[in-house]
Amino acid sequence: MVQVSIVIGSDSDRELGEAAAEQLEEFGVEHELKVLSAHRNPKALAEYVESTDAEVFIAIAGLSAALPGAIAAQTVRPVIGVPKEVKLGGLDALLSIAQMPTGVPVATVGVDAAKNAALLAVEILAVHDESLEKKLLDYRDRRR
Repeated sequence: MVQVSIVIGSDSDRELGEAAAEQLEEFGVEHELKVLSAHRNPKALAEYVESTDAEVFIAIAGLSAALPGAIAAQTVRPVIGVPKEVKLGGLDALLSIAQMPTGVPVATVGVDAAKNAALLAVEILAVHDESLEKKLLDYRDRRR
């Protein structure tokens, strides 16, 4: 079962997607990485969101960064948006993700902060998984 779905809008986002995947692997969290554009293939994106059993989504996008919002519009499961720096220092993507309308929330991490998105996904899963909670506490202890 996939616990976290990492969705990137294009192959140019793959490096950040793989960084999130590596962080999830450190915690033993089952995940998958998909390339699905909110603009180029919205129907395939909607079909994927509906069909996956992922508990949390990480959506990585730059520029207009519509991908996290497009996913959030299709589900009530948590969506974490990662703005990618492409132009304007990533501020365009950050604001696009952070300024979602009421009723369609998207959690937002810093520009290019894919590892933090993965850690937030692990925290969300750890609410009902004591072993993940322990791994998070150990991770934080090691980083002090």
